[in-house]
Order: sequence, then C-alpha cells, then structure tokens
Amino acid sequence: MDSQQNKSNSNDQTQTEDQFLDDPDYGAAKNWEIKTVTDPCVGNLETPVNSGYVTKAFINNLPFYRTGISNNFRGLETGAAFGYLLYGPFTMTGPLRNSDFALTVGLLGAIGAVHILTALLLLYNSPGKSPNVQPQDCTVDNPPKDLFTREGWNDFTSGFWLGGCGGAVFAWLICGTLHLDTIMPMIKSLGNAG
Repeated sequence: MDSQQNKSNSNDQTQTEDQFLDDPDYGAAKNWEIKTVTDPCVGNLETPVNSGYVTKAFINNLPFYRTGISNNFRGLETGAAFGYLLYGPFTMTGPLRNSDFALTVGLLGAIGAVHILTALLLLYNSPGKSPNVQPQDCTVDNPPKDLFTREGWNDFTSGFWLGGCGGAVFAWLICGTLHLDTIMPMIKSLGNAG
C-alpha cells in the first residue's frame, strides 16, 4: 500500500513540476532571460543621443556594422585599429621604456595582447550555441546577420588576428623609421613632469 502511495505521490510531483516548467514565470532561469531591445522595459529608449543623425552615422560606419564588407575584412579592420593603438602604451609605459629595446618590447607586448584578445574571441564562439544575434534597435539600423554565425565569427576572428598583428608591426615601423629620437625624450619628460 505504501509503494502505491509513493508512486502516486511521485506522479503528482512530476505533473506539478511539468506544470511549473510550462509556466512562463517558472524559476530564476525565466526571470534572467535576455529580452530583445524592442522591449520598453529593457531601458533602451530612443533619445537624441542614441538615435541622432551623427551618432547613427558614426555607429553604422564602424566596421562591425558597415554593410557590404566581408566578415574577414571586418575583423581585419578592427584588429588593425586595436594593434596600432595597443603599441603605444606598451612602448611608452612598459618596464623597458628607458632602454634601447623599448620599441621592440612594445611590439611584442602589443602582439601578445592581440593574441589574448583573439583567444577570447575564439572562446566566445566555442560553446554549444552560436553567437547571439543582435536585434535591430534605434541606433543600429541593420546588424549583419552573417557575422553572428559560427563561420562568420571564425572569419572575423582570423581577420582580427591578422589585422592586430599587422597594425602593431605598422606602428613599430613608423616609430622605428621616423626621426623620433628627438621627439621621444620630450614626450617622456611630459609624463615625468607631474
């Protein structure tokens, strides 16, 4: 008799859990669900700042959102900017900034940072699901649908690596071949004046 009662209790419990799982308000997982940007409760309201002409033109011209270019070129352009801009801080504030090897150490530091960022981009694409597709909102008119696939993100990542290393090497070449021997001590003295 007890076994029948336990079976009926377990069946009732299973039916109750199924009812809760079908309920849209079940548990913390449903409460933490990501909602689209078009939901007014998210807080992405159309303001003069995020939907103005200048802001929309600037954001939609970034390589991530620009139409008509391949994912590899998106990554190449983004990586080149990152590599070019990472070279300066590693050169000017690195541990060997006052030695003859400052330019080379800055190059190696920038390339190392690009490798770390590339590994993070690879990790973003490695879990079971594809990358999240960004919905259209008041700032971005037409987000690229082909970028948010596994193949598109892999193309973006490989372009990012190549562009990042190339941008760092380009900055190294500019700093190494121009006559910066007279300018660099003045720039460094500005940082030490405070």
